[in-house]
Amino acid sequence: MNKSSCAVPRIDLISVLRSRPQAVARLSGSESCPDISGTVRFYQTRSGVVVRAEVRGLPCSESPCEARIFGFHIHEGQACTGNTDDPFADAMGHYNPCGCEHPQHTGDMPPLFGNRGYALSVFLTDRFCVNDVIGRTVIIHDCPDNFTTQPSGGSGRKIACGGVRRKQFHSISRC
Repeated sequence: MNKSSCAVPRIDLISVLRSRPQAVARLSGSESCPDISGTVRFYQTRSGVVVRAEVRGLPCSESPCEARIFGFHIHEGQACTGNTDDPFADAMGHYNPCGCEHPQHTGDMPPLFGNRGYALSVFLTDRFCVNDVIGRTVIIHDCPDNFTTQPSGGSGRKIACGGVRRKQFHSISRC
């Protein structure tokens, strides 16, 4: 049997998702999209990082032929603040420590597919470890990433942001 050099250990996804994530980003919408809220959880495994994103309040389309697809990235910055032109300007650009062309940025993630304002995505990536993204930001963009345009895939304005924080676990003492 021929083993591939790209083979990764198998993971039990259900067990991973039932465990505690190592980091979490709590998403909030911009002033123009205040209904957006959600959580992105990061689980470190031997095979890479399992990312689970659940988002509500995304903009909807009335036409079935214009389903909403949103760019979804980890950005370099450490804050979800900005200015009137870009409410999340301090999130900066896509996380790209290796200087790769788009869509090979470390922070490039699969798009979110809106489902009447809701999106759920679970995927495995080996582009980063959980510790690499703690302190950075997760951004949802108004348009889908075209995976071509430099430097950000033409994904449009930033409509939601959340800081990636190490998940704190508090032990509960019993009397």
